[in-house]
Amino acid sequence: MNLNIALLAGDGIGPEVIDQAVKVCDAVAKKFDHQIHWKPALTGAAAIDAVGDPYPDETHEICRTADAVLFGAIGHPRFDNDPSAKVRPEQGLLKMRKKLGLFANVRPTFTFPSLIDKSPLKRERIEGTDLVFLRELTGGIYFGKRGREDNGDTAYDTCTYTRKEIQRLARKGFELAMKRSKKLCCVDKANVLESSRLWRETVQAMEKEYPEVAVTYEFVDAVAMRLVQWPKAYDVLITENLFGDILTDEASVISGSMGLMPSASVGEQIALYEPIHGSYPQAAGKDIANPLATVLSAAMMFEGFDLQEEALAIRDVVNKSLDAGVVTEDLAEGGKAYKTSDVGDWLAANL
Repeated sequence: MNLNIALLAGDGIGPEVIDQAVKVCDAVAKKFDHQIHWKPALTGAAAIDAVGDPYPDETHEICRTADAVLFGAIGHPRFDNDPSAKVRPEQGLLKMRKKLGLFANVRPTFTFPSLIDKSPLKRERIEGTDLVFLRELTGGIYFGKRGREDNGDTAYDTCTYTRKEIQRLARKGFELAMKRSKKLCCVDKANVLESSRLWRETVQAMEKEYPEVAVTYEFVDAVAMRLVQWPKAYDVLITENLFGDILTDEASVISGSMGLMPSASVGEQIALYEPIHGSYPQAAGKDIANPLATVLSAAMMFEGFDLQEEALAIRDVVNKSLDAGVVTEDLAEGGKAYKTSDVGDWLAANL
């Protein structure tokens, strides 16, 4: 198979972890007789520095015409520390999601046998956890009307959803539930928020289309508590943009490190694959960042092309690296800490 992949390294540790994912993908392509054509493009702070736009038209065209996008990270502290900045790296990510129609963020959470005791949660609570969040990406409070009043002393952000936006995300959730354990949880705040009542009403109306799926409805605050108490009670969860942003970061600690969790952002035409961690600017250029989340995001990319054997090969070699202790400093705990590039080399060689 010939694959044209847009490669957006981004900021901070993005270029370093992306380099390792490319090594692994190229090794998989060689092993299974595929051809990958990488198409690098600028985004985030790097794009602002180069052309003044965090998601330039040229980058969008490369992404739009690719088969998939492999993405690193966006963000830089000089923008975080400047509330008056008119152009920010994160605007590029929101713009990219909107222009590419990436409305569903798919974030799995699972445990690794060799790392089970490195989680902050007890083994008996998390062992066997295997859940997936589907977070709506292009609506809600991040895209609603916002502004200042009273000479800047009052600020507002508006959460707006349409039934159509909810339906297309929920449909992805129902379809995924049918492939898994046929359990779906809709996460909302319907006791307070009108937008959440529309979410619940819309999903309830869709239940008859999927009679085999057992659907539950839970408030976001209750899910936040239960995720760390009984994560194994969940399988597929769907929710709106802000709730999903917070809950998926909470869920990531179950595995023991944010540096381990992959994700996909999917639309009708194209999908983008990225680690859930940020740009981690403190580690940029030091060759110490954990590349495994990006590598596992590449596994999800192969799965998106229905290349299941290739995806499994990547997951298997990642587990072997963990078992062998070929890990970066965030997982070394007194043992040998490998460099980011060393981990990538080991993974590629052992494929």
